[in-house]
Amino acid sequence: TMATNSLQAAFSGSLKYMYQVKIMAMAIVMKLNRQQILLVAITAWVGLIIISLGWELWWAPLRPGGSWLALKALPLCLPLAGILKGKIYTYQYASMLVLFYAAEAVMRLFDATAASRWCAAAALLCAVVFFVADLRYLQLARREAA
Repeated sequence: TMATNSLQAAFSGSLKYMYQVKIMAMAIVMKLNRQQILLVAITAWVGLIIISLGWELWWAPLRPGGSWLALKALPLCLPLAGILKGKIYTYQYASMLVLFYAAEAVMRLFDATAASRWCAAAALLCAVVFFVADLRYLQLARREAA
């Protein structure tokens, strides 16, 4: 049907967008040294925390006045100390944790309100940039350890 075709087109468009963001992030991160990559990863992680809180409390909450969904930022705060210190184990499990936030952002790209779609796009950008920087940071750490 026509609705199914438009949904498929929208989904394929968002996948194409996510792939382009990933390619751009990879191109940037591959040229950076380990300390610069660490700074990119920290910035993306803190950005994701800020976006998660602002999204659900002020910019585009599910209910007027804010929603309990702002608590989704709590799991992002748990590994923050290890991320700031550059701990390898923390980066290993944070790479898995950030995928949940990327998946939520992809789903909410189809929200009814424009503000929510912008928040979803920003969260997706932060999640993808963190994921790519995280993998590169771990790769360089492994090389230095060997």
